[in-house]
Amino acid sequence: MKRAGFGIVALGLVACAPVQQKLVYPPVVEVERISLTSLRLPTPGRTAEAGVQLELRIENPNPLPVRLARIEGALVVEGQEVGQVTVSGLELPAQGETRQVAQLDLPLTLNTAALFLSIARGQEVSYRLDGTLTADFGPLGQPRFGPFTLSQGVWKQAPLRLF
Repeated sequence: MKRAGFGIVALGLVACAPVQQKLVYPPVVEVERISLTSLRLPTPGRTAEAGVQLELRIENPNPLPVRLARIEGALVVEGQEVGQVTVSGLELPAQGETRQVAQLDLPLTLNTAALFLSIARGQEVSYRLDGTLTADFGPLGQPRFGPFTLSQGVWKQAPLRLF
């Protein structure tokens, strides 16, 4: 009787292995829109910050629903990392998609201030979102995909009215 139980468990583990290797694909992340929403000067007790809004579209290419436990990434503008992005707890329907807005408050440094001023003036810059995805497939586990470039593009917007 114990052998039969072990055999069923072993068969179950073997059956899961190919699913993780061949049938489970990482969700696809696309930045549909990126915008600089504000530039804040430093005040006592608070550093200078750039407000950035990312509108993300996340697609699930898998035939089963996926809970996306976490997206972690670095926002890179003109080859320079300007801040971190974290989104968690997204439910993706089977072969479907969801949208998520991420509001970021990124620190302005001497190195990044010129980049954000260029964007605020309406100049075109390149960007990319590099990172990892952690999915939650329930009994199949929590595979982590990446690191890789999640999305990239050109960032150009109407000039901000700063004053």
